[in-house]
Amino acid sequence: MRAAQVKEFGGPEALAPVEVPDLQPGPGEVLIDVAYADTIFVETQIRAGWGRDFFPVTPPYVPGGGVSGVVGALGPDVPAEWLGRRVTAFVTGSYAERAVAATSALTVVPDDLDLLPAAALVHDGVTATGLLELTAIGPTDRVLVLGASGGMGTLLIQLAHARGARVVGVARSAEKLALIRELGADAAVDSTSPDWPDAARAALGGAADVVLDGVGGQLGAAAFPLTSDGGRFSAHGAPSGGFSAVDPEEATRRGITLYGIADVQFDPADLRRYTSEALAEAAAGRLRPVIGEVFPLERAGEAHAAIEGRGAVGKVVLEV
Repeated sequence: MRAAQVKEFGGPEALAPVEVPDLQPGPGEVLIDVAYADTIFVETQIRAGWGRDFFPVTPPYVPGGGVSGVVGALGPDVPAEWLGRRVTAFVTGSYAERAVAATSALTVVPDDLDLLPAAALVHDGVTATGLLELTAIGPTDRVLVLGASGGMGTLLIQLAHARGARVVGVARSAEKLALIRELGADAAVDSTSPDWPDAARAALGGAADVVLDGVGGQLGAAAFPLTSDGGRFSAHGAPSGGFSAVDPEEATRRGITLYGIADVQFDPADLRRYTSEALAEAAAGRLRPVIGEVFPLERAGEAHAAIEGRGAVGKVVLEV
């Protein structure tokens, strides 16, 4: 079957189309004919050799962890009702024509939702939905979203707005700032401006009750002082190359609750629940996954280049 494989750690050119052996589902598993494979920024970092203590992969390997598609074959003892179902799933090696998943990892896609937006929600829909619950955002909260124009940032803007919060998004470029306003942000702040923290504070009307930091690095560190005493600060992303350096002693002194990447590693039951919620909201038209570019599987390296170039608005998805 066709796949995109990382031959060695390096740039996007290290990701190339190959033929790999067909997969066979085992007991309790199904074989999914992949329609779309989700992509997330950390996959580009792993491909480049970053984070090997956390992601112990060795080239050659097929990257990717989320798909949407149709169940094409069943393993032993799997109920026949799964055959032909449209599903999303967390898998190992999603940049491929087919993927194997346990039935416990499957979520049925609602009839009113296309498989393309479903794929865009596999990772980011789950994390965004879980973050809103974790940080308990409500109608009296002022929320600051970093990386607001990305795949997950655009979802966080919509979900926080739907809860009645005052939402301020931080992004770059006029196009991205206009998008996050369109999605429900009360204000959009340009992160390339040296005084963006002051602009964010003014837009919030004071400090932020909740900061959702999907960027990390210097941007996240500059956002931490904007958190109100007794507020919540989530450092769940590191596309800048590292998570935000936040002083835990200062957070304790100010009564700020800190959340990190470990807090969004949900158990299987929560994964299924958050996936179902995100898909249902999208099917009902209340949640819009923003998909900036769709690349064919054979051009997975170009997809990674687009993600790293930061030019894409929203998600980059592979079409299989």
